[in-house]
Amino acid sequence: MLTLWGRTNSINVMKVLWACTELNLAYQRIDAGLHHGVVDTEAYGEMNPNRRIPTLRDGDFVLWESNTIVRYLAARERRHDLLPDDPRGRADAERWMDWATSTLAAPMTTIFWQLIRTPADRRDAVAIERSQAETARCFGLLDRELSRRSHLSGDALTVADMAVAPFVHRWLALPIEHPTLPALDAYYRQMMMRPAFRQHVALPLS
Repeated sequence: MLTLWGRTNSINVMKVLWACTELNLAYQRIDAGLHHGVVDTEAYGEMNPNRRIPTLRDGDFVLWESNTIVRYLAARERRHDLLPDDPRGRADAERWMDWATSTLAAPMTTIFWQLIRTPADRRDAVAIERSQAETARCFGLLDRELSRRSHLSGDALTVADMAVAPFVHRWLALPIEHPTLPALDAYYRQMMMRPAFRQHVALPLS
């Protein structure tokens, strides 16, 4: 059985839990991170030198970095529908995973932490304004892409969606003014039709 360390309200843990459920994989989850602690222990540091979540153990194999874990699980189960085996199809999916990490994650993390996990009297109005503008730009880009295809990498769910769709949910749930993005809204409705997405991703923000 797989063992996963991480808390359920972590966006990086969410995508791994979503993948496990889509793949019908049995797993044991151990709370870790923030108030759960664990990540500061010597034993955890031996598994994951970054002391972040999630961390996955599969037998004697330990893996960290959420996007890598999602790709590993899809490859492990030979789910070529989720992780294409042809070079172009795989690259098309993986670039969105990289984009989520390199471009979208930073402004999303800022605005999420400022509005959800920071007391109102300690919030940085300038940081909120900047990150709101940048996230709107990013989701506008997504909207344009999704106007040409139903999913991020073609016409069916792939690992690309597992990396990006959790950010879509989190952004739409934030108490901010959102621009009109019809393709993105249609995409989100598609994700909400997936039981695993609703179970692990479409949760109240905390």
